[in-house]
Amino acid sequence: MSGMLSRLETYYDTVPRSAARAEEFGPLTLFVREGEGWPYYARPTLGHTGEVTADAVDRVRARQRELGVPEAFEWVAETTPGLRAAVEKSGLVVHEHPLMVLDGEPAAVTAPENVTVRIVGAGDAVLESAAAAPFAAFGVAPAPGAATKLAGRIEAGLTRLAAAVDATGTALSAGQYQPVGPVAEVVGVGTLPDARRRGLGLAVTAALVADARAAGVETVFLSASDASVARLYGRLGFRTVGTALIAEPAS
Repeated sequence: MSGMLSRLETYYDTVPRSAARAEEFGPLTLFVREGEGWPYYARPTLGHTGEVTADAVDRVRARQRELGVPEAFEWVAETTPGLRAAVEKSGLVVHEHPLMVLDGEPAAVTAPENVTVRIVGAGDAVLESAAAAPFAAFGVAPAPGAATKLAGRIEAGLTRLAAAVDATGTALSAGQYQPVGPVAEVVGVGTLPDARRRGLGLAVTAALVADARAAGVETVFLSASDASVARLYGRLGFRTVGTALIAEPAS
């Protein structure tokens, strides 16, 4: 495993623990969210180097069904190459996403006309619409109290939020990064359906990256939804270092 992938693996194990409890299943760890919010997943136990069997996956899936949470697994292909066969044997479908790390300083991105791209604080008037925008982008309803929970994470220094705001003070696009020491992942960047194809998501990502760099974050990374989106992030200076895998039941 490369030094960069090892650093990301430590991050992946650490970041859910601020909002979830960890249940250990040998080679796998299931993160279970405490309270309302986006559900978590299972992933390889940090430091495990042996085989992961389909039986181990089945045990975690049984626990996920018992808890009423999605039967979801996330990992990096290059770090745990044998897990894919195990989850597929268990009956799950695997989706591939380019795993990208910022290489050097980010390229500048100009915000579209009549839109302001900025960091959003816990007491900001645009927080409510900024919290809701990614949910709307992905076609799901916001969890109850999503904005209040996000404000708490911002105040605690666990999350930084950026938004593209129109002249009426409404967020058209928003995203976050979650810092853990010198590493941060850009997550949840989403644009309202009727505001797409204006470069808003890229501008929000650029604002998040610039803020992270200004805060001293050394490693900024993200997972692109597909190769075409990865090419857009490449314009900011991100390069692909691996493949993020997500497994879930067939829809």
